[in-house]
Amino acid sequence: MSPNGTPLIEVRNLVKWFPITQGIMFRRTIGHVHAVDDVSFDIFEGETLGLVGETGCGKTTTGRLVLRLLEPTSGSIKFKGQDISRMSTAELRPLRREMQIIFQDPFASLDPRMTVGAIIGEPLAIHRLADGEKARARVQDLMERVGLNPDRHNRFPHEFSGGQRQRVGIARALAVEPKLIICDEPVSALDVSIQAQIINLLEDLQKELKLTYLFIAHDLSVVRHVSDRVAVMYLGKIVELARASDLYASARHPYTGALLSAAPVADPMIAREHKRVILGGDVPSPVNPPSGCRFHPRCPVANEKPDERMATCSGIEPPLADIEPGHAAACHYPLSQKVAEQIAGVDVAQAAVKARGRRTARPKQRD
Repeated sequence: MSPNGTPLIEVRNLVKWFPITQGIMFRRTIGHVHAVDDVSFDIFEGETLGLVGETGCGKTTTGRLVLRLLEPTSGSIKFKGQDISRMSTAELRPLRREMQIIFQDPFASLDPRMTVGAIIGEPLAIHRLADGEKARARVQDLMERVGLNPDRHNRFPHEFSGGQRQRVGIARALAVEPKLIICDEPVSALDVSIQAQIINLLEDLQKELKLTYLFIAHDLSVVRHVSDRVAVMYLGKIVELARASDLYASARHPYTGALLSAAPVADPMIAREHKRVILGGDVPSPVNPPSGCRFHPRCPVANEKPDERMATCSGIEPPLADIEPGHAAACHYPLSQKVAEQIAGVDVAQAAVKARGRRTARPKQRD
Protein backbone atom coordinates (compact mmCIF):
# COMPACT_ATOMS: atom_id res chain seq x y z
CA MET A 1 0.00 0.00 0.00
CA SER A 2 1.13 3.60 -0.49
CA PRO A 3 0.90 5.80 2.60
CA ASN A 4 -1.62 8.59 2.32
CA GLY A 5 -3.51 10.94 4.61
CA THR A 6 -2.49 11.87 8.14
CA PRO A 7 -0.17 9.44 9.92
CA LEU A 8 -1.54 7.56 12.92
CA ILE A 9 1.91 7.77 14.55
CA GLU A 10 4.43 10.57 13.95
CA VAL A 11 7.85 10.15 15.56
CA ARG A 12 10.31 13.03 15.27
CA ASN A 13 13.93 13.19 16.48
CA LEU A 14 13.29 10.56 19.14
CA VAL A 15 16.19 10.06 21.58
CA LYS A 16 16.64 7.64 24.48
CA TRP A 17 19.89 7.62 26.42
CA PHE A 18 20.27 5.33 29.42
CA PRO A 19 22.63 6.74 32.08
CA ILE A 20 25.65 4.75 33.29
CA THR A 21 26.25 5.44 36.95
CA GLN A 22 29.14 4.75 39.31
CA GLY A 23 29.45 4.70 43.08
CA ILE A 24 27.42 3.31 45.96
CA MET A 25 26.64 6.14 48.39
CA PHE A 26 27.31 9.01 46.01
CA ARG A 27 26.25 7.89 42.56
CA ARG A 28 27.30 9.92 39.57
CA THR A 29 26.69 9.59 35.86
CA ILE A 30 29.83 8.71 33.93
CA GLY A 31 28.29 8.12 30.51
CA HIS A 32 25.21 7.15 28.52
CA VAL A 33 24.08 4.24 26.37
CA HIS A 34 22.83 5.78 23.12
CA ALA A 35 20.02 3.26 22.62
CA VAL A 36 17.90 5.41 20.27
CA ASP A 37 19.46 8.50 18.73
CA ASP A 38 17.47 10.93 16.57
CA VAL A 39 14.93 8.55 15.03
CA SER A 40 12.03 9.81 12.89
CA PHE A 41 9.30 7.91 11.04
CA ASP A 42 5.55 7.81 10.38
CA ILE A 43 3.09 4.94 10.55
CA PHE A 44 -0.10 5.34 8.54
CA GLU A 45 -3.43 3.88 9.53
CA GLY A 46 -3.92 0.30 8.33
CA GLU A 47 -0.30 -0.32 7.32
CA THR A 48 2.48 -2.45 8.76
CA LEU A 49 5.85 -0.80 9.26
CA GLY A 50 8.62 -3.37 9.73
CA LEU A 51 11.56 -2.41 11.94
CA VAL A 52 14.64 -4.60 11.47
CA GLY A 53 18.26 -4.66 12.54
CA GLU A 54 20.85 -6.55 14.56
CA THR A 55 20.36 -7.40 18.22
CA GLY A 56 21.00 -4.30 20.33
CA CYS A 57 20.33 -1.75 17.59
CA GLY A 58 17.41 -0.14 19.50
CA LYS A 59 14.35 -1.74 17.85
CA THR A 60 12.56 -2.82 21.04
CA THR A 61 13.45 0.41 22.83
CA THR A 62 11.88 2.36 19.95
CA GLY A 63 8.67 0.34 20.21
CA ARG A 64 8.45 0.87 23.97
CA LEU A 65 9.08 4.59 23.56
CA VAL A 66 6.19 4.85 21.09
CA LEU A 67 3.90 3.38 23.76
CA ARG A 68 5.49 5.50 26.51
CA LEU A 69 6.50 2.36 28.40
CA LEU A 70 9.84 4.16 28.51
CA GLU A 71 10.25 7.91 28.90
CA PRO A 72 12.03 9.58 25.95
CA THR A 73 15.12 11.68 26.60
CA SER A 74 13.99 14.09 23.88
CA GLY A 75 11.95 14.21 20.70
CA SER A 76 8.22 13.99 20.06
CA ILE A 77 5.69 11.19 19.57
CA LYS A 78 2.30 12.06 18.14
CA PHE A 79 -0.65 9.67 18.18
CA LYS A 80 -3.63 10.77 16.08
CA GLY A 81 -2.19 14.28 16.07
CA GLN A 82 -1.74 14.51 19.86
CA ASP A 83 1.76 14.84 21.30
CA ILE A 84 1.94 12.05 23.88
CA SER A 85 5.66 12.36 24.64
CA ARG A 86 5.10 14.69 27.60
CA MET A 87 1.60 13.66 28.72
CA SER A 88 1.04 12.77 32.36
CA THR A 89 -0.11 9.28 33.37
CA ALA A 90 -3.68 10.53 33.85
CA GLU A 91 -3.72 12.25 30.46
CA LEU A 92 -2.28 9.18 28.76
CA ARG A 93 -4.64 6.63 30.32
CA PRO A 94 -7.57 7.13 27.85
CA LEU A 95 -5.14 6.59 24.94
CA ARG A 96 -3.73 3.38 26.41
CA ARG A 97 -6.77 1.54 25.05
CA GLU A 98 -5.80 2.43 21.50
CA MET A 99 -2.13 1.40 21.78
CA GLN A 100 -1.19 -2.15 22.79
CA ILE A 101 1.83 -4.46 22.57
CA ILE A 102 2.50 -8.14 21.89
CA PHE A 103 5.67 -9.07 23.78
CA GLN A 104 8.50 -11.18 22.42
CA ASP A 105 8.60 -13.89 25.09
CA PRO A 106 5.28 -15.78 25.41
CA PHE A 107 6.61 -17.43 28.59
CA ALA A 108 7.73 -14.38 30.57
CA SER A 109 4.95 -12.01 29.46
CA LEU A 110 2.12 -13.97 31.13
CA ASP A 111 1.61 -14.07 34.90
CA PRO A 112 1.94 -17.76 35.89
CA ARG A 113 -0.37 -17.24 38.90
CA MET A 114 -3.33 -16.08 36.78
CA THR A 115 -5.57 -18.14 34.52
CA VAL A 116 -5.53 -17.20 30.85
CA GLY A 117 -9.11 -15.99 31.20
CA ALA A 118 -8.04 -13.58 33.94
CA ILE A 119 -5.03 -12.46 31.88
CA ILE A 120 -7.15 -11.68 28.81
CA GLY A 121 -9.88 -10.09 30.93
CA GLU A 122 -7.57 -7.88 33.00
CA PRO A 123 -7.52 -4.99 30.44
CA LEU A 124 -11.33 -5.03 30.45
CA ALA A 125 -11.33 -4.54 34.22
CA ILE A 126 -8.61 -1.87 34.18
CA HIS A 127 -10.44 0.23 31.59
CA ARG A 128 -13.87 -0.62 33.06
CA LEU A 129 -15.19 -1.95 29.78
CA ALA A 130 -16.92 -5.08 31.08
CA ASP A 131 -17.29 -7.22 34.17
CA GLY A 132 -19.03 -10.39 35.32
CA GLU A 133 -20.76 -12.46 32.68
CA LYS A 134 -20.21 -9.85 29.98
CA ALA A 135 -16.44 -9.93 30.55
CA ARG A 136 -16.42 -13.75 30.57
CA ALA A 137 -18.27 -13.83 27.24
CA ARG A 138 -15.84 -11.29 25.78
CA VAL A 139 -12.84 -13.34 26.92
CA GLN A 140 -14.21 -16.52 25.39
CA ASP A 141 -14.97 -14.69 22.13
CA LEU A 142 -11.40 -13.38 22.00
CA MET A 143 -9.97 -16.84 22.66
CA GLU A 144 -12.02 -18.28 19.81
CA ARG A 145 -10.97 -15.44 17.51
CA VAL A 146 -7.26 -16.16 18.03
CA GLY A 147 -7.70 -19.92 17.62
CA LEU A 148 -7.90 -21.11 21.24
CA ASN A 149 -10.54 -23.35 22.80
CA PRO A 150 -12.77 -21.05 24.91
CA ASP A 151 -13.41 -23.89 27.36
CA ARG A 152 -9.79 -23.68 28.48
CA HIS A 153 -10.11 -20.17 29.94
CA ASN A 154 -9.68 -21.51 33.49
CA ARG A 155 -6.27 -23.06 32.76
CA PHE A 156 -2.91 -21.55 33.64
CA PRO A 157 -0.19 -20.45 31.16
CA HIS A 158 2.07 -23.44 31.92
CA GLU A 159 -0.65 -25.72 30.53
CA PHE A 160 -0.29 -24.18 27.06
CA SER A 161 2.37 -24.53 24.37
CA GLY A 162 4.53 -21.60 23.24
CA GLY A 163 2.35 -20.84 20.22
CA GLN A 164 -0.81 -21.01 22.34
CA ARG A 165 0.69 -18.66 24.91
CA GLN A 166 1.48 -16.16 22.17
CA ARG A 167 -2.15 -16.39 21.07
CA VAL A 168 -3.13 -15.53 24.64
CA GLY A 169 -0.88 -12.46 24.39
CA ILE A 170 -2.55 -11.47 21.12
CA ALA A 171 -6.01 -11.90 22.66
CA ARG A 172 -4.98 -9.71 25.60
CA ALA A 173 -3.80 -6.99 23.21
CA LEU A 174 -7.08 -7.15 21.27
CA ALA A 175 -9.29 -7.00 24.38
CA VAL A 176 -9.56 -3.20 24.45
CA GLU A 177 -10.04 -2.85 20.65
CA PRO A 178 -6.80 -0.91 19.90
CA LYS A 179 -5.89 0.99 16.74
CA LEU A 180 -2.13 0.40 17.00
CA ILE A 181 -0.31 -2.78 18.07
CA ILE A 182 3.45 -2.96 18.60
CA CYS A 183 4.52 -6.49 17.65
CA ASP A 184 7.84 -6.91 19.46
CA GLU A 185 9.42 -9.93 17.73
CA PRO A 186 6.20 -11.92 18.28
CA VAL A 187 7.42 -15.07 16.52
CA SER A 188 11.15 -15.19 17.29
CA ALA A 189 10.70 -17.60 20.23
CA LEU A 190 8.49 -20.01 18.29
CA ASP A 191 9.07 -22.97 15.96
CA VAL A 192 9.01 -22.22 12.24
CA SER A 193 5.67 -23.95 11.63
CA ILE A 194 4.08 -22.06 14.54
CA GLN A 195 5.60 -18.81 13.29
CA ALA A 196 3.64 -19.13 10.06
CA GLN A 197 0.38 -19.69 11.96
CA ILE A 198 0.91 -16.62 14.17
CA ILE A 199 1.86 -14.42 11.21
CA ASN A 200 -1.21 -15.53 9.27
CA LEU A 201 -3.35 -14.85 12.35
CA LEU A 202 -1.93 -11.33 12.69
CA GLU A 203 -2.59 -10.60 9.03
CA ASP A 204 -6.16 -11.88 9.24
CA LEU A 205 -6.82 -9.79 12.34
CA GLN A 206 -5.38 -6.71 10.65
CA LYS A 207 -7.76 -7.06 7.72
CA GLU A 208 -10.75 -7.87 9.91
CA LEU A 209 -10.20 -5.19 12.58
CA LYS A 210 -8.36 -2.56 10.50
CA LEU A 211 -5.31 -2.65 12.77
CA THR A 212 -2.01 -0.80 12.35
CA TYR A 213 1.23 -2.62 13.21
CA LEU A 214 4.77 -1.67 14.10
CA PHE A 215 6.37 -5.07 13.46
CA ILE A 216 9.77 -5.43 15.14
CA ALA A 217 11.91 -8.37 14.04
CA HIS A 218 15.37 -9.47 12.99
CA ASP A 219 14.16 -12.14 10.55
CA LEU A 220 14.22 -10.51 7.13
CA SER A 221 11.98 -13.11 5.49
CA VAL A 222 9.25 -12.58 8.10
CA VAL A 223 9.42 -8.80 7.75
CA ARG A 224 9.26 -9.04 3.97
CA HIS A 225 6.11 -11.14 4.20
CA VAL A 226 4.15 -8.91 6.58
CA SER A 227 5.34 -5.33 5.97
CA ASP A 228 4.16 -2.56 3.69
CA ARG A 229 7.23 -0.45 4.46
CA VAL A 230 10.49 -1.38 6.17
CA ALA A 231 12.84 0.70 8.33
CA VAL A 232 16.38 -0.62 8.96
CA MET A 233 18.13 0.36 12.21
CA TYR A 234 21.83 0.31 13.02
CA LEU A 235 23.26 1.37 16.37
CA GLY A 236 20.29 3.51 17.39
CA LYS A 237 19.60 5.15 14.03
CA ILE A 238 17.39 4.42 11.03
CA VAL A 239 19.70 4.02 8.04
CA GLU A 240 17.14 3.11 5.36
CA LEU A 241 13.37 3.41 4.96
CA ALA A 242 11.39 2.29 1.92
CA ARG A 243 8.49 0.24 0.63
CA ALA A 244 9.16 -3.42 1.30
CA SER A 245 9.19 -4.35 -2.39
CA ASP A 246 11.68 -1.56 -3.20
CA LEU A 247 13.99 -2.27 -0.27
CA TYR A 248 14.24 -6.00 -0.92
CA ALA A 249 14.71 -5.52 -4.66
CA SER A 250 17.17 -2.64 -4.44
CA ALA A 251 18.68 -1.87 -1.02
CA ARG A 252 20.74 1.28 -1.25
CA HIS A 253 22.46 1.44 2.14
CA PRO A 254 25.53 -0.84 2.45
CA TYR A 255 24.33 -2.16 5.82
CA THR A 256 20.95 -3.19 4.39
CA GLY A 257 22.76 -4.82 1.49
CA ALA A 258 24.89 -6.81 3.93
CA LEU A 259 21.79 -7.97 5.83
CA LEU A 260 20.07 -9.11 2.64
CA SER A 261 23.16 -10.85 1.32
CA ALA A 262 23.38 -12.90 4.53
CA ALA A 263 19.94 -14.43 3.95
CA PRO A 264 20.36 -18.13 3.03
CA VAL A 265 19.49 -19.37 -0.46
CA ALA A 266 17.93 -22.83 -0.55
CA ASP A 267 19.23 -23.93 -3.96
CA PRO A 268 23.02 -24.53 -3.73
CA MET A 269 23.49 -23.96 -7.47
CA ILE A 270 21.84 -20.53 -7.18
CA ALA A 271 23.71 -19.79 -3.96
CA ARG A 272 26.99 -19.98 -5.88
CA GLU A 273 25.86 -17.08 -8.04
CA HIS A 274 24.57 -15.08 -5.08
CA LYS A 275 26.68 -12.02 -4.19
CA ARG A 276 27.72 -12.03 -0.51
CA VAL A 277 28.83 -9.02 1.49
CA ILE A 278 31.05 -9.94 4.43
CA LEU A 279 31.31 -7.28 7.14
CA GLY A 280 34.53 -6.96 9.09
CA GLY A 281 34.95 -5.97 12.72
CA ASP A 282 32.44 -5.85 15.55
CA VAL A 283 29.44 -3.62 16.16
CA PRO A 284 30.74 -0.49 17.95
CA SER A 285 29.66 0.22 21.52
CA PRO A 286 26.50 2.35 21.88
CA VAL A 287 28.23 4.01 24.85
CA ASN A 288 30.75 5.62 22.51
CA PRO A 289 29.37 5.42 18.95
CA PRO A 290 31.61 6.39 16.02
CA SER A 291 31.55 9.93 14.67
CA GLY A 292 29.97 10.69 11.33
CA CYS A 293 28.21 7.67 9.84
CA ARG A 294 28.02 5.05 12.57
CA PHE A 295 28.48 2.26 10.04
CA HIS A 296 31.69 3.61 8.50
CA PRO A 297 34.19 1.43 10.48
CA ARG A 298 32.57 -1.71 9.00
CA CYS A 299 31.30 -0.31 5.70
CA PRO A 300 32.68 -2.16 2.63
CA VAL A 301 31.88 0.83 0.40
CA ALA A 302 33.81 3.31 2.55
CA ASN A 303 36.73 0.91 3.03
CA GLU A 304 36.87 0.19 -0.71
CA LYS A 305 38.43 3.65 -1.24
CA PRO A 306 39.43 4.81 2.25
CA ASP A 307 41.63 7.71 1.10
CA GLU A 308 38.78 9.16 -0.92
CA ARG A 309 35.74 8.40 1.22
CA MET A 310 36.71 7.84 4.84
CA ALA A 311 37.16 11.52 5.70
CA THR A 312 33.60 12.25 4.62
CA CYS A 313 32.07 9.13 6.20
CA SER A 314 33.87 9.55 9.53
CA GLY A 315 33.48 13.31 9.76
CA ILE A 316 29.97 14.09 8.49
CA GLU A 317 26.82 12.32 9.65
CA PRO A 318 24.64 11.55 6.60
CA PRO A 319 20.99 12.60 6.88
CA LEU A 320 18.16 10.19 6.13
CA ALA A 321 17.20 11.60 2.74
CA ASP A 322 15.30 10.39 -0.32
CA ILE A 323 17.42 8.71 -2.97
CA GLU A 324 14.29 7.97 -4.96
CA PRO A 325 10.68 8.96 -4.24
CA GLY A 326 9.63 7.02 -1.14
CA HIS A 327 13.07 5.43 -0.67
CA ALA A 328 15.34 7.11 1.88
CA ALA A 329 18.84 6.14 2.98
CA ALA A 330 21.40 7.74 5.31
CA CYS A 331 24.53 7.23 3.22
CA HIS A 332 27.10 9.43 1.47
CA TYR A 333 27.92 6.68 -1.05
CA PRO A 334 24.77 4.56 -1.58
CA LEU A 335 24.96 1.30 -3.49
CA SER A 336 24.51 1.49 -7.23
CA GLN A 337 21.41 -0.03 -8.78
CA LYS A 338 23.45 -2.83 -10.33
CA VAL A 339 25.16 -3.84 -7.08
CA ALA A 340 21.87 -3.58 -5.17
CA GLU A 341 20.18 -5.92 -7.64
CA GLN A 342 23.04 -8.43 -7.43
CA ILE A 343 22.78 -8.49 -3.65
CA ALA A 344 19.00 -8.77 -3.72
CA GLY A 345 19.15 -11.67 -6.14
CA VAL A 346 17.25 -9.99 -8.94
CA ASP A 347 19.48 -11.99 -11.27
CA VAL A 348 18.67 -15.25 -9.46
CA ALA A 349 16.41 -16.36 -12.29
CA GLN A 350 19.22 -16.00 -14.80
CA ALA A 351 21.58 -17.75 -12.39
CA ALA A 352 19.10 -20.60 -12.00
CA VAL A 353 18.87 -21.02 -15.75
CA LYS A 354 22.67 -21.11 -16.00
CA ALA A 355 22.95 -23.55 -13.10
CA ARG A 356 20.33 -25.90 -14.49
CA GLY A 357 21.96 -25.65 -17.89
CA ARG A 358 25.26 -26.78 -16.41
CA ARG A 359 23.57 -29.69 -14.65
CA THR A 360 21.72 -30.89 -17.72
CA ALA A 361 24.50 -30.34 -20.26
CA ARG A 362 25.73 -33.58 -21.76
CA PRO A 363 29.36 -34.35 -20.90
CA LYS A 364 31.83 -34.17 -23.74
CA GLN A 365 32.82 -37.53 -25.13
CA ARG A 366 36.49 -38.34 -25.02
CA ASP A 367 38.23 -39.27 -28.24
